[in-house]
Amino acid sequence: MNSASPSPRTLLVRGMLAGLLAGVAAFLVAYLLGESKVDAAIAIEEAAAGAGHDHGGEAPVSRALQATAGLGTGVVLYGVALGGIAALAYCFALGRIGRFGPRATAALVTAGLWVAVTLVPFFKYPANPPAVGDPDTAARRTALYLLMIVLSALLAAGAVILGRRLAPRLGGWNASVAAGGGFVVAIGISYAVLPGVGEVPTGFPAALIWDFRLASLAIQTALWTTFGLAFGFLAERTLVPTRAPKEAVQPTS
Repeated sequence: MNSASPSPRTLLVRGMLAGLLAGVAAFLVAYLLGESKVDAAIAIEEAAAGAGHDHGGEAPVSRALQATAGLGTGVVLYGVALGGIAALAYCFALGRIGRFGPRATAALVTAGLWVAVTLVPFFKYPANPPAVGDPDTAARRTALYLLMIVLSALLAAGAVILGRRLAPRLGGWNASVAAGGGFVVAIGISYAVLPGVGEVPTGFPAALIWDFRLASLAIQTALWTTFGLAFGFLAERTLVPTRAPKEAVQPTS
């Protein structure tokens, strides 16, 4: 470790840079895997509305622009924001979750955030393609999804704190298992308490919903994986000093 440890601001900038790279990777996955599912869902929605129905002229933003520049801008900004948040979580976790190096700590923090922010909410409130869900309940569904994210993140933080407090008595492994088990039980209770959302229209292809949800999960996984690899590399270069090249020994006369 350097004699002058980098400030959290330095790691925050590295995290946002890694988030930028992760956003680009997520955009590529979204464009290749997700856009075809969105187009198929839109086609079903338009067919259900009637081929001769007047929708009020051209849309303000074309579908082609939405699928390219619009999607790319949104996903990249999302990646930068998550990168900054993850970097702050990394600053807190560094040196507090075990004797791990900067890159291993980045991997553990990234994996934990992927589980808490992506995987846990996904199983309760999975993503749905266009035409699935009542527009009148969009705000409620969004609020429930955000609540699940916040709740999962808080429970994950609580599990980490619990594991640290149990470690002196139970040992590192047993404390981790106990804390992880407590997290799973708490998430299960949250699943049971929070209301479910089931608004799939009758006759909507189940295969399309399934493919869309898998694509959504793949996008998030690509984002977090790229971030973990990029930020781990940047954090290690920031926190671990590089050895200066040895000066050539001048021969004495």
